[in-house]
Amino acid sequence: MKFGIIGSGSWGTAIAKILTDNKNQINWWIRSDSNINSFKKRRYNPHYLSNTLFDTGLLNFSSSAGEVIEKSDVVVIVIPSSFVADILNALPADIFNGKKILSAVKGVLPEKNILLNEYLKRHFDVELNNYFTVLGPCHAEEIAAEKLSYLTFTGIDEKATKEISFYFKTPYLNPVCNSDIYGVQYAAVLKNIYAIGAGIAHGLEYGDNFLSVLIANSADEMAGFLRKSGIENVVVGSIEHHGSPENQQIRTNYAASVYLGDLLVTCYSLFSRNRTFGNMIGKGYSVQTAQLEMSMVAEGYNASKCMFLINKKVKAEMPIAETIYKILWNGLTPADGFEIIENVLV
Repeated sequence: MKFGIIGSGSWGTAIAKILTDNKNQINWWIRSDSNINSFKKRRYNPHYLSNTLFDTGLLNFSSSAGEVIEKSDVVVIVIPSSFVADILNALPADIFNGKKILSAVKGVLPEKNILLNEYLKRHFDVELNNYFTVLGPCHAEEIAAEKLSYLTFTGIDEKATKEISFYFKTPYLNPVCNSDIYGVQYAAVLKNIYAIGAGIAHGLEYGDNFLSVLIANSADEMAGFLRKSGIENVVVGSIEHHGSPENQQIRTNYAASVYLGDLLVTCYSLFSRNRTFGNMIGKGYSVQTAQLEMSMVAEGYNASKCMFLINKKVKAEMPIAETIYKILWNGLTPADGFEIIENVLV
């Protein structure tokens, strides 16, 4: 199985490390030829995870996304959601025929307000049984340091999902599989919004006691949205294991790593770009200034608006996410916004 990677940020670089640590040759799209030349010369990504050295004999670089896709069986899309359409729209409509897509995108496509699988179906006629996700609490920096992590691979084709996940099994990474395509993607989007809220709270100098209550209520709000949007079996304390421990299938359990676990690490970790972005907002930075100060995209910013619009149809009770949206987009001050949030927490 030949993997191609579209994206060369920190998470794309971490995924490339995992695959090449398993001695897989990969095709890798990097936009700039100068970055490719620098990478070949120095054996590391010149902009992200620069302490991670690669066996460049396993890397087939190209500045053409179409070339990488054509040469690959599984295409890993790992670019910020706000850039997906710009990069893929120029490609032929049949470019993904016969390919499997593995999405590592943790966002909704802005303006379109749709998930990546919905965009790929509209523009490239990619069927859902050829679409998979790789999500969960897994910071690129910890992958680079080879700290034990867990990733969830999701697809409705159980056999293909397990086959793809097998290529990612390393001493520092345990893959888990499930079939909840929409649930894991919405959870990945929402946790970024709540992480911005956690960062704002920190910037406003709320303490750990408040933060724990905020995150607990955010988890409940997220579960409510998932249930309201039609995701089944969103429960805690009912894990269903299928298969051997080395290759297990978890049906749907909200306390599992890809749901609650990812929310917790994104809200608490100092590696979290969304938490960092929120912290700057809480300290008085404008959205524009905070974006300029950061070298990476905070997915939760655009996601807050997208989910606000999506929830107009779902109609879930989401006062925390809605207030964060109003702080980021409608000029509500962080202090006034968190007075509102204080009154809805239980």
